[in-house]
Amino acid sequence: MMLFFVSDAPAQPHGYQLHTAYRLWLASPESQHLPRLLADLTEVVTDSITRAGAAGRRWHPLGPQGSMVNGGDMTLPAGAVYVGVGVTTLDSDQGRWQQLARTLHSSGDDRRRSVFDLKGQCFVLLTDGTALHVDRDPHAPIGADGVRCTKPLDPDRVIHYNPHEHLTDQGDTITRDTWTQLTHLHHTLTGHLLAGRPA
Repeated sequence: MMLFFVSDAPAQPHGYQLHTAYRLWLASPESQHLPRLLADLTEVVTDSITRAGAAGRRWHPLGPQGSMVNGGDMTLPAGAVYVGVGVTTLDSDQGRWQQLARTLHSSGDDRRRSVFDLKGQCFVLLTDGTALHVDRDPHAPIGADGVRCTKPLDPDRVIHYNPHEHLTDQGDTITRDTWTQLTHLHHTLTGHLLAGRPA
């Protein structure tokens, strides 16, 4: 899981600096079902907000109390603003990670597969309404980047039709459930971290 923040950085090309904090989970029963993991995380965030409020504090996902991250940019510059959340998984249309990991050394042919042969995917929601899905396929043909987005990735390019405009409603049941739970987490974080800020 990744949290994205931006801070003013006039020397940077677009005038801001992106900061990413993340939390990693090892393969375990609680991390095997991504939608359930995201739902549980939303409950933890809601509980952390409530507990901090009851103690007269304002909770922040980077801590110091009740931190929901364990790596990346753990300290933000003053004025940094939350802009989105994402999650990555090694589950893909090839199968669940636990199933695929067992096949790495027993592929049945002469060529041994490695983790670099496996697909992965990433789901991102941003505060401007953008949804982004990255389907990483190391064996995809050149030019097939696997990136689908609800908005144009090139702001100078005019697109009259975007087949991914309703991206969060597309895909199989697990994919749609992942979007639903990621949306709940994103709205919980947005409601708390951006409360009172101008839109």
